[in-house]
Amino acid sequence: MNALMLLAATGVAMATLWPVYQSAAFIVAVAISALVGCLVGTLGAVLRWSSLIVLLVAVGAFLVIGVPLGVPSQALFWVLPSWQGLIDLLAGTALSWKQLLTIVTPVGSYQALLVPVVVIVLATTTVGMSVALRARRGEFAVLAPLGLFVLAILLGPTTALAPVETALLLGIVLVFWAAWVHRRRRAEAIARVTQGGSGVRESAARRRIAVTRTVLSSAVIVAVAVAGGTLAAVAYPAAAAREVPRRHTEQPFDPRDYPSPLAAFRSFLEADAASSTMLTVSGLPPGGLIRIAALDSYDGIVYSVGSDTVASASGSFTRLPFRIDQSAVEGEPVSIDVTVGDYTGVWVPGVGKLESIRFTSDRAGRLTDSFYYNDNAATGAVLGGLEDGDEYRADAVVPPAPADLTTLQPGTAVLPPLPADIEGLAPLLSDWVDETADPGTQLAQMLEGIRRDGYVSHGLEGEPPSRSGHSADRLTQLATEIPMLGDGEQYAAAAAVMARMLGFPARAVIGFAPSITSTTGSVAVTGDDIAAWIEVQDSTGSWVSLDPNPEPREVPPKEQDEPIPVSRPQVVLPPPLEQPQVSEPAPDPQSAPTDVDPPADPTLALILLIGRIAAWTALALALLVSPFLAIVAAKVRRRRYRRRAGDPVDRIAGGWREFTDLAVDHGFALSPAATRSENAAVVGGSRPLLLAGDVDRAVFAPETPPSADADRVWHEVDELRGTLDAGRSRWQRLRAKISLRSFRLPGEGRRQHQ
Repeated sequence: MNALMLLAATGVAMATLWPVYQSAAFIVAVAISALVGCLVGTLGAVLRWSSLIVLLVAVGAFLVIGVPLGVPSQALFWVLPSWQGLIDLLAGTALSWKQLLTIVTPVGSYQALLVPVVVIVLATTTVGMSVALRARRGEFAVLAPLGLFVLAILLGPTTALAPVETALLLGIVLVFWAAWVHRRRRAEAIARVTQGGSGVRESAARRRIAVTRTVLSSAVIVAVAVAGGTLAAVAYPAAAAREVPRRHTEQPFDPRDYPSPLAAFRSFLEADAASSTMLTVSGLPPGGLIRIAALDSYDGIVYSVGSDTVASASGSFTRLPFRIDQSAVEGEPVSIDVTVGDYTGVWVPGVGKLESIRFTSDRAGRLTDSFYYNDNAATGAVLGGLEDGDEYRADAVVPPAPADLTTLQPGTAVLPPLPADIEGLAPLLSDWVDETADPGTQLAQMLEGIRRDGYVSHGLEGEPPSRSGHSADRLTQLATEIPMLGDGEQYAAAAAVMARMLGFPARAVIGFAPSITSTTGSVAVTGDDIAAWIEVQDSTGSWVSLDPNPEPREVPPKEQDEPIPVSRPQVVLPPPLEQPQVSEPAPDPQSAPTDVDPPADPTLALILLIGRIAAWTALALALLVSPFLAIVAAKVRRRRYRRRAGDPVDRIAGGWREFTDLAVDHGFALSPAATRSENAAVVGGSRPLLLAGDVDRAVFAPETPPSADADRVWHEVDELRGTLDAGRSRWQRLRAKISLRSFRLPGEGRRQHQ
């Protein structure tokens, strides 16, 4: 029964980690590790192994089952450990914990990320089974799966799967397990007394009372758990993000360490790069876009990919183990094969919402281990960057284009605030949109205004002058200059900013837009195919791609400002002071100060994380200890009430009741029907008998005893407390302090006088 309850509690506790793994290998690892842990704990109890022997056997079992369960890819015939598997197992025991917190979920059986599951399940089941079978208080075995549940939460996802239901189910299992252990221990104690021939029998009434008490206490605990879970479900919705280490672990890849890819837009259009083959892609659907990166953080100088220091949706890049579940995304499944040519950089070109990626070139292993992906921004990156000859296959889902742009409603994504110096776009936006129209209609009017009034020029030879960049000053020039002149870099940035002004979460996207007429064969993507567009989030949470770029057409001549003639009087002016003109250097887009807060100190962040975990751990320990503290506090209050009674007789009688409660809590079986002298004889020694005589004389005396007699009785009770504790272990003294037996003592323990 202990093994069944422990296995059930372990299964419920580990259900918290299912969203992290979502694979059959996880279920196998939990089941076998739990069975082995129960077996080790049972053998240790039956064979009376010491704690050291149990530990050594558990470690040996871990080395045997660790590779096939924790590193299945390195197991021989799927069941035997290999040398490389043992190396990965030992390394994973120390390193896989942080790797598990810095990778996108689900992870499946990727590398050695199942090792933490094997470690915590094997350890907790071994400890739980040992405590259940060997400890005098087997109920403490429930702490093992409870600790496993806490560990699973710490290693689990930020959004839990049915957290309230899981906690309630675990609580019910643990309560009934503890009640069963208590009932079984009581039955065994009665059986031992019966077999000893003492003639003591438990009456049917007392058995019914004991069973009823156990059932009622279990029902009360379950009811409290259900009520607490219901309140928690209302106060903390299941969809809310939890404060777990995964949210605060420093990610190895920070996109803000790299220049904005949008700032390099025109470098693809230079003479050498425009005709160079950047990528060779097959499987791309007609009209398909190849995205390089989504950028949602604008500081007035550059649009960049967000990071953990910015409250943006594109700031979290994590390892991609093997796949991402995109079943909830509506769209067309697409599989592309990419061969890298002259394209370089950390950003990995792709399409839509990535499901999986597999590198196939000579550097496949290195690229796989250094690939990071942000699912919210649909942007991937590799540390060290891509090189000529790299190859990969990507499976993704491409969302459809909106059927009617005017029906869109703004989403709720949180993006970094816009800078204050972009007001140059506001007059143009007010000219284009109807302030009384719906947000979707205003968005369509804004895009139509850009396409109608805008003209395309990259500022190359033979084209009208057009500044590069997308700073606030450049966007103001774009909005005020006639004709409006720019390219994808400026139009995407301006459209994203104006969409933000209309209330839509919006971001700029840079990528390639090759001309494709068929899905068969491959297409050479050149630098001339570089493009930029925007994405806005609608009320469903989906990001919709929109092209704000005007159609290339002949650019009309720039309107010249007509000078206004002014009559000036003939005034002889002094010669001007010769003072050199000092021109202000143009700000460096990458070095100019921004409003973005500096990145947090990793050491300080780690200290804060440790402090937060320590605080929650202390809170959990306080909750665990609080029932015992409540018992001690109740006894202190009871003792104080008795000692401070106004009547000396009540104080003396209270002193005797305090002594009998102490004796009962220390394990003496006192009878409610016995006299004080008879109960004193059960405790043994002369001092309890003397105390019983003093109390009898005071209680039955015709006159009221003086207060000094009451003080003397309580002094004797204090001395007897020390006598009862003498010769007992620290654990036995602690058990006496938190024992509830004295609260259940009827008769003598509750009468005012005998």
